[in-house]
Amino acid sequence: MSTSARMLRLLSLLQTHRYWPGAELSDRLAVSPRTLRRDIDRLRELGYDVDAVRGVSGGYQLRAGAALPPLLLEDDEAVAIAVGLHTAASGAVAGLEETSVQALTKVIALMPPRLRRRMDALRSQTDGVPWGGGPAVDAGTLTVLAQACRDDELLTFGYQARVGDPTHRRVEPFRLVSLGRRWYLVAYDRDRQDWRSFRVDRISGPELTGQRFRPRDLPAEDAPAFVRAGIKAVGQRYVVRVRLTAPAATVEEYVGRWATIEPDGSGCLLTMATDTLDWPLMVLAHLDSDFTVEEPPELVALVATAAERFARSVRPARSTAPRRRAGGPTGR
Repeated sequence: MSTSARMLRLLSLLQTHRYWPGAELSDRLAVSPRTLRRDIDRLRELGYDVDAVRGVSGGYQLRAGAALPPLLLEDDEAVAIAVGLHTAASGAVAGLEETSVQALTKVIALMPPRLRRRMDALRSQTDGVPWGGGPAVDAGTLTVLAQACRDDELLTFGYQARVGDPTHRRVEPFRLVSLGRRWYLVAYDRDRQDWRSFRVDRISGPELTGQRFRPRDLPAEDAPAFVRAGIKAVGQRYVVRVRLTAPAATVEEYVGRWATIEPDGSGCLLTMATDTLDWPLMVLAHLDSDFTVEEPPELVALVATAAERFARSVRPARSTAPRRRAGGPTGR
């Protein structure tokens, strides 16, 4: 059994709040009394209040009525919890916003100080909420970038652009942004002396330098606007234009950070630049609105295919009424 697994097992036993003789705990965990004492000391360092009785018949007990101690979480587990609750708190899961905010606050409060600082950085330095299905992003990378943004600390990392060889970047991080299914880092590139947005899934080996800087003024309304402008400038594979019957304000509230919404009578016109069509298809499926796809033709075909697939999945209900024979009822 690994040390971390043994510690979790020890904690689960102590949380029954019964008194455990040391010999019995040692037998349960298959360790020596000396190893057990070291494990108890580790729990105390994490904030667990464990009482000990010395002597031949000595043992251990988790103090009753003590405040709930810090959570035993690995770094990536803590990131997963914080990102998931932050996503729900931002409205991605209807009806769970307030509950998720309360849960996120409690979970972060129970983390050891080191992890709490990292989660606070990730929560405070992120704009937008990513949808699932995008490129995988390393949890450790996210928290390092968030810390650098929060602390105004110069950052270095390797970066693989869409074309060309990998490069080494030295930047002044400004903000993390999630748009659609991707994460971006907005930063001032010192070597190129210009603002850039970097896809986080293309960043490798980020390192904090310990060197602080004075934040510069971003040449945009905010970080998400800067990222959207950069995506437009680079150009995407598709430009999506869809007319919806839903009011512009309703659509804006749901998808405004990823698209341009213009009022059109009682409805609106949605325009979105994207390099994949599964994302706008998911948006249209989620919105409670009739719509007409104006372009691209590939999205028209994709919507038609999806409609046929869903239609085939709907089976007509079988009638439970008794069937009558041809010719009407018969008698003896």
